[in-house]
Amino acid sequence: MGGTFKVGIVGAGNMGSGVAQKMAQEGLDVKLVDIADEFLQKGLNNIKQTLQQAVERKIFTQEQVEDTLSRIEGSTKLEDLADRDLVLEAVFENEKVKGEVFSSLEGICPPDTILATNTSSFRVRDLAQYTEYRDRVIGMHYFYHPAMNRLLEIVCHEGTSNETLQKALLVSKLHGKTAIVVKDSPGFAVNRFFIPWYVEAIRILEEGTANIPTIEEATKDAFKIGMGPFELINVTGVPIAYHSAVVLGKEIGPFYDAPEFLRKQFEVKQDWDLSGDVDKSKFTMIADRLYATAIGVAADLVEEEVATIEDTDRGAKIGLRWRYGPFELANRIGIDKAHRIVSEMSERHPDFKISGLLKAQHQKNVPFKFKYVDLEQKNGLAYITINRPEAMNALNPEVVDQLAHEFRRSVNNPDVKGIVFKAAGKEFVAGADIGFFVKNIKADNFEAIYDFTRQGHELLKEIEESPKPTVALLDGLSLGGGSELALACQAIVSTKDGSLGFPETGIGIYPGLGGMYRLFRHLGPELARYYVFTGKNLRASDALSLGIITSMVDLQEVEETVARLIEAGGLDKYRSRNIPEDYSQLKEVCSRENVKLLLKGSLPQGVDQELAAKTARIISKKAPLALKMADELIDAYENADTSQAIELELSRLQEIFSTEDALAGLQAPPGRPPEYLGR
Repeated sequence: MGGTFKVGIVGAGNMGSGVAQKMAQEGLDVKLVDIADEFLQKGLNNIKQTLQQAVERKIFTQEQVEDTLSRIEGSTKLEDLADRDLVLEAVFENEKVKGEVFSSLEGICPPDTILATNTSSFRVRDLAQYTEYRDRVIGMHYFYHPAMNRLLEIVCHEGTSNETLQKALLVSKLHGKTAIVVKDSPGFAVNRFFIPWYVEAIRILEEGTANIPTIEEATKDAFKIGMGPFELINVTGVPIAYHSAVVLGKEIGPFYDAPEFLRKQFEVKQDWDLSGDVDKSKFTMIADRLYATAIGVAADLVEEEVATIEDTDRGAKIGLRWRYGPFELANRIGIDKAHRIVSEMSERHPDFKISGLLKAQHQKNVPFKFKYVDLEQKNGLAYITINRPEAMNALNPEVVDQLAHEFRRSVNNPDVKGIVFKAAGKEFVAGADIGFFVKNIKADNFEAIYDFTRQGHELLKEIEESPKPTVALLDGLSLGGGSELALACQAIVSTKDGSLGFPETGIGIYPGLGGMYRLFRHLGPELARYYVFTGKNLRASDALSLGIITSMVDLQEVEETVARLIEAGGLDKYRSRNIPEDYSQLKEVCSRENVKLLLKGSLPQGVDQELAAKTARIISKKAPLALKMADELIDAYENADTSQAIELELSRLQEIFSTEDALAGLQAPPGRPPEYLGR
């Protein structure tokens, strides 16, 4: 498997062609099948058009587009899918048609081919009835537009095998999706609360309580989203909204069913008219009713074990692009108010009962707590996963607390031979949570920043000195604190998509969790300065050549490689190594003498002048105080062990976070650093 993983997609409509495009973009071999050549060509043309728009917006190059298209083969014959590892059906929502596709594929594909459905309306178990090998049937529910929306609901029915689930999760990872595993239940997780959410908005209109523009603006304000429910329905299609509500209404009850106004809108085949005056006096009432719907239904589905609290919120934020998920919303408005407005909703709709989960939370009178770190033990190894992809797995006190807890549990577990750190989603860890720093700087609460940083240092030192081998699985971008976590591990196994980077001097601070010291130990002071001063990313291939990364493998080879490393033992990450000659100019540009010139704004000497000018230009945009402190710390590392290096970094912490440059840099929009004043 891996880059040569073979996928088949049946149905070249908007969803099928979008999934095919995304898979091909990420290097998978795709066959797209439809019953008629005209439908197939329309789907292929949609892909070409979308990719060309991406070229015009400078997202892709023409070469990348051609590479993507070269990995998609069209066909009008199901028989051409006989060699596929996974086949996804994305035909129109008709159970019999979908079932017949599965039945036909069963006679074409070998028994180990996964049969996946993109259904949003039907039970996966009902579609599995059309096959003999029900254990290989799974739901893979994509969200529009599937080439851009990163959420994927993976739906297991009662008979889905663990092997099928693991392969589906691998495919999800291979084409850059953030997967949440949900139970085979009406609406799965996201549509379960999203459909009644827009249904309630239509009811408010139907009652004459508020007009469409008022509901739109109130909803956008309350949920911090770009489109309200009526505009969203217009974009995705009134027929889809209507049929989805009808199906959910039949499955669960009248609270979920399509209101009369939605039925009429479907029959006249028109979009909603969004024009009109806005009445802000009704915003609170509208917000409370829509909050109550989202929170009440979400609590219900979690109580039924359709999805976890964390995955439900993840679905809202990644799939629907809400700023906050239902449980975060409950915490923000207060559990007492959340319980009250859901109780009022229950009184308004007799078939909608307030869940025991929300009642219990109200009785405890505490906010919902989120789990961001998962622990799985497999074949004698502990896999610790940072599972916060909606925030690029950023580290904050809660995440570090949970990481420390699971790590120490694993160290103390006699059945664990080694510990692997990995992350959910497309990134590894994109640094520390900047919002945490900003909040505490503004509150003049330096103590919170210091305590968090010391706690992080202590954990990373334990990881580095662990009696059980520790390995970081680097499959994607890592920045700042994420790179520091990876460097603290005794070995790093990376895919080609892995990278390390230290952007801190560009946001007014220095790398403060030991990454600068560990880079110094790997590469020496000159290259440590170069990568910290410039913030340049170290791609996996470069980090491998420098001896920082232990192994670089395809994603499907990771577990075997990690097991082999841990079994062999004797990991020595700071072993003596020769720095390749290719890096001699980078070393020289940040030699002690040239650094003095760079910090004064002058060009470094004795190196290629293009490199000198480029490096000086990059460094001129960094925070001068952060550069100066980083330089002084790297100098001080010469005679320091790990414990002393930690104390050195902590000793400068208040100094750097007290600067105006730090607050300006931390608050700056991504990619747009401020004009640093050096104070």
